Amino acid sequence: MFKFKQKDSEFFDLFVDSARYFYTGALMMDEVMADYNKASEKIKQINELEHQADAVNDKIIDKLNLTFITPIDREDIYALANGLDDGVDYLQGTLQCLVMYRTGKAMTGAVKLTKLLIESTEEIIRAFSLLKDIRRNQAQILDATHKISSLESEGDRVYRHEVAYLFDKVKDPIELIKWKDILEKLEDTLDHCESLSDMIRGVVMKYA
Repeated sequence: MFKFKQKDSEFFDLFVDSARYFYTGALMMDEVMADYNKASEKIKQINELEHQADAVNDKIIDKLNLTFITPIDREDIYALANGLDDGVDYLQGTLQCLVMYRTGKAMTGAVKLTKLLIESTEEIIRAFSLLKDIRRNQAQILDATHKISSLESEGDRVYRHEVAYLFDKVKDPIELIKWKDILEKLEDTLDHCESLSDMIRGVVMKYA
């Protein structure tokens, strides 16, 4: 009774499109972490990416408003769509801060957190790609959400270690403030990935 009709698959295709924008934003962040000289170029690219992600989100909401019977609860579609869109906003805001603060070469913890974000957004794409057939793909979807949770836990560990390092080793208070803020923003984005995975897990519980 829960197998979705083919005509309803557009919601899930749009989710995957949105998840890919989130992943692409994480890759852009990683490029800046590897080479700060790319920051100005990447800020332009992520601004354009954010507009494209907004367009996909608008398409999902417009379709939701025009669809009488939806494949999953309307509230879940709305929450998932906005959650994916917010992920790109998190990355855009962090990259803007890197440029405004003129941070220069990234500290090791920021690089590690960005790598974790890449892995998390890969798993988000995987989970959304499997949502078209929740019953058949239940185990794989839950595996992706568990991996995201593990990556977020690792991110918490990295964040705590790096903040302790800042207060122990960095004597310039301006540098300390800059990098503490960047680390917080990256960790917040990982938290957001876990929130998305929790939403996905909730949908699985309803429909599997």
